Amino acid sequence: MITVRRPEDIYQAEGRIENGTFHGRWHFSFDMYRDPEHMNFGPLRVFNDDMLSPGAVWPLHYHREIEVVTYCADGVFRHADQRGEGGILKKGWVQHTTVGSGMYHSEINDLKDKPMRFIQMWFMPEKPGLTPSVEQKRVDRPERTNKLLLIMANGVPDALPIHQDVRIYSGYLEQGHSAEHSFRNGRGGYFYVVEGGPVTVNGKELPEFGAAEIISEQHIKISATSNAEILLVDAGYV
Repeated sequence: MITVRRPEDIYQAEGRIENGTFHGRWHFSFDMYRDPEHMNFGPLRVFNDDMLSPGAVWPLHYHREIEVVTYCADGVFRHADQRGEGGILKKGWVQHTTVGSGMYHSEINDLKDKPMRFIQMWFMPEKPGLTPSVEQKRVDRPERTNKLLLIMANGVPDALPIHQDVRIYSGYLEQGHSAEHSFRNGRGGYFYVVEGGPVTVNGKELPEFGAAEIISEQHIKISATSNAEILLVDAGYV
């Protein structure tokens, strides 16, 4: 079963932050957004697509007991935490943060003259009290063109580690091309059109900013009507 979530059905938030403003598309209940129909997809608890105005900063704030995945969709993202550690992400690059026992961190638009857009996913960790850490991976477009590239998984070489049984794929499909993916029993996917499109997933059309919850499907074929940037989270959904 594939349940399409159209862009207009996904909650949108906006407000002021340090040095500027933000606009967010929040897929699951988060902060002031509460929707019992959209709480999570298995261990995926948060899926936020946020745009920060030039130079804007989400100030240092505290989290604990989450696995954070950040994907830079446009511009230059900068991460910082209370230890002075962080990193720079450019378009298509990805970062993993184990918040674990607790961490203050901040998300920053590193450019003063251009908006920055990032997608942040929060997962419940496999166990509590993990030691905080930050790792990131540079992913250039040719590496993910016309395929699904595994960028994060537990114990898979060349993929960033994550303390949860999930796999995250990114892809850039050129017009007329497709990619395929198979799910193990009991697993499904949360799929998102980051940019471009439309694309079809097993024949169901999704425009830019459209999403789909995929359950009880053994195999999917993703086809691009126009060039499209995509993300797929493979996880147990029960």
